[in-house]
Amino acid sequence: MWERFSFYGMRAILVLFMVNAVATGGMGLTDSIATGIYGLYTAAVYLSALPGGWVADRLLGLRRSVFVGGVIIAAGHFTMAVPSTTTFYAGLFLIVIGTGLLKPNVSAMVGDLYPEGGARRDAGFSIYYMGINVGGFLGPLVCGYLGQNVNWHLGFSAAGVGMVAGLIQYAWGGRHLGAAGLLTDTHRDPRVRAQALRHLTLGVGAFVGVGLLLAALHSTGALQITLIGFVDATGYFIVALAAAFLGYVAFFCNLTIVERNRVWVIAVCFLASALFWSGFEQAGSSMNLFAERLTDLNVFGWDMPASWLQSVNSLFIILLAPVFSAIWLALGSRGPSIPVKFALGLVQLGLAFFVMAWASLYTGTGNLVSPSWLVVTYFLFTTGELCLSPIGLSSITKLSPPRFVGQMMGIWFMGSALGNLIAGRVAGLIESLALPQLFGSVGLFAAAFGVLLFLFSRPIARMAGEGK
Repeated sequence: MWERFSFYGMRAILVLFMVNAVATGGMGLTDSIATGIYGLYTAAVYLSALPGGWVADRLLGLRRSVFVGGVIIAAGHFTMAVPSTTTFYAGLFLIVIGTGLLKPNVSAMVGDLYPEGGARRDAGFSIYYMGINVGGFLGPLVCGYLGQNVNWHLGFSAAGVGMVAGLIQYAWGGRHLGAAGLLTDTHRDPRVRAQALRHLTLGVGAFVGVGLLLAALHSTGALQITLIGFVDATGYFIVALAAAFLGYVAFFCNLTIVERNRVWVIAVCFLASALFWSGFEQAGSSMNLFAERLTDLNVFGWDMPASWLQSVNSLFIILLAPVFSAIWLALGSRGPSIPVKFALGLVQLGLAFFVMAWASLYTGTGNLVSPSWLVVTYFLFTTGELCLSPIGLSSITKLSPPRFVGQMMGIWFMGSALGNLIAGRVAGLIESLALPQLFGSVGLFAAAFGVLLFLFSRPIARMAGEGK
């Protein structure tokens, strides 16, 4: 809860701080640069989950990784509380590293608490999911108010205070966790740890080396690197890496026909996930800018911070998640197949952007629109998310060949990373495209892919082994 409080609290004011004028405490960046940075940052958070999971499995264990990750996240927020460009980027980098250690491993620890599985594990994850969204609801309210109404850096500090509160609670409550998340005897073996440390050193060295090489080439003029160009190149790299890995597994790993078919279904899930998050994650960028500049935030004579609208999605999740769970349970075997659920999620995302395109028609000549447009949009975001996100996580575990489950979960995270990257890139077009055209285009792409997925849902479901 506290980690999501800090993450969503800071995220709610991140783009607003970057585009705010220097004279009023912001960075004075253009919309395209600010949203590009936002996209890279949120994409990096998902990508860092892959090495973060590896470090936990090989070196630290889940429990220690979560604590170390929380410490690094708190350090990142407090670094951002110092007003300078260097500390801003250093803080973002620390938060990415810390979240990579915490995000995947705290979820795995919840699973470790219930080795017997069954209804108790489902109930445990429901409590965990509720905690996530309570944090996601409260973070923007606290950090958003302090950041927009008092001082931007105070908002970043509040996010760090939240993370420290989480660390204290986590350490104090550790006695209830039993053996969950502790290192196994195998990973305590000095030889195993030494080998893992060598691999980690090589990986970090390669990452730093590539970064220094690119910096050197850029400084000499041999390679011209722009932020937008780097964002685009990262997107191409993610697509190429995912395609190469899925192709390698499908053709060179001695899979059965059934397993190979399911790998292709995972590829479809990857594309659908990337497209969904490319729209959904504009909540923190283009939607946030729309709320700040074009929405009437006056409530009974008081101007509400635009960042408060970032809490709406979490509130709807808290209210609707039990409803959707009950619906899927009630439908049982008669429920929609994986591709149909994905299609429903994408179509609802498309409808949400059509609502935004409609709202944009009323923003000309200085008019401000009601926040109810954004509330309806976030409602559709949430219903779409509940059709796609939890279903996607469950589907990957069911569809993956047994020896590739962890790596296929990595592919799912890469789809989320790609979507976040695209979201930042598309949001930057707010400077050059009319809003009805921008939001309408995103809605059209999402809805069209959803309809296409629905039309091919039967053969995709058969490939997945659902037979619907």
